[in-house]
Amino acid sequence: MDELHKRILAEKENVEIALGNLIDAMARNEKTVIELAAIATFLHNIYNGIENILKQILKAKGIDIPESAAWHKELLNISESQGIISQF
Repeated sequence: MDELHKRILAEKENVEIALGNLIDAMARNEKTVIELAAIATFLHNIYNGIENILKQILKAKGIDIPESAAWHKELLNISESQGIISQF
């Protein structure tokens, strides 16, 4: 297994853990401020993990990662134009 594949699998595992934690936290009927903060953290971790996967794939393809203020959106647009993700 090559290094890129290993890094993506590790990141995917982290995303899956955060998703499981998010599902558990969302299932609670009443949520304290701490639980709401945890939910926000889980969402952040999921999104950040997906961005990390996209950045690793683009880097492996020799495509520069945007550094502008809108780099998050540009990352998604580039990933879509490269066929890594779809619009829907």
